[in-house]
Amino acid sequence: MVGSNFHAHTVRCGHATGTEREYIEQAIAKGFKVCGFSDHTPQPFANGFVSRIRMGMEEFDGYVKTLRSLKAEYEDRIEVRIGLEAEYYPSCFEKLLEETEKRGIEYLILGQHFVPEEETGFYAGSVTYSEDDLILYVEHTIEALETGKFLYLAHPDLIHFLGDEDIYLKHMERLCAYAKERDILLEVNGLGLLINRWYPGIPFFKLASSMGCSFVFGCDAHDPTQIRQPEDIPGMTEFLAETGVSFINL
Repeated sequence: MVGSNFHAHTVRCGHATGTEREYIEQAIAKGFKVCGFSDHTPQPFANGFVSRIRMGMEEFDGYVKTLRSLKAEYEDRIEVRIGLEAEYYPSCFEKLLEETEKRGIEYLILGQHFVPEEETGFYAGSVTYSEDDLILYVEHTIEALETGKFLYLAHPDLIHFLGDEDIYLKHMERLCAYAKERDILLEVNGLGLLINRWYPGIPFFKLASSMGCSFVFGCDAHDPTQIRQPEDIPGMTEFLAETGVSFINL
């Protein structure tokens, strides 16, 4: 069992279900000591661009207010943490930090879904055979982590590269080396395994484990029932055995 999960969403992102209370109650039932919410961060886009995968800026205060209330209500039963899953978009990152700091957001995790920007870049989860896309994903992710603003890197192998595996590992080795050097935690994404996504992938995590990286478990729950301990996720035990990954507790 692990004691903490820092990756759970709310309905505000538009693709999750359930109430915050249901996530917390499920976390208690599953033996977690920490229940961290990290819904997809609102982004202060300068030109009025509207994202399809995140809350709007007008919902930000309600998100924080709801979680602060529940944090106080459940303080004797579980620690509720208030965070966000954020991308690094250089055009508005400093503004985002201003907005998060004035609301007392406790942590950010990096989930770089679009590279380099949501409006103009590519979705990292789309199948690509392009080495250039792979290189850009690695370089941009490292640039994001260089800010020092993120608790850990969520689904580090989100890039859906289906080209030559040697090319894939050559470039992902750079990301793993950086993570090892800077003591950056890499997330094993429970949802990806639970619903049979391409990540977490064996090649990446065997590489990262062999290089001495450190790992954290994240449910990435978009439904309260997805708050689970690793051993409750089909295939996780075999995944950990094959990759040599073990989890630390935050």
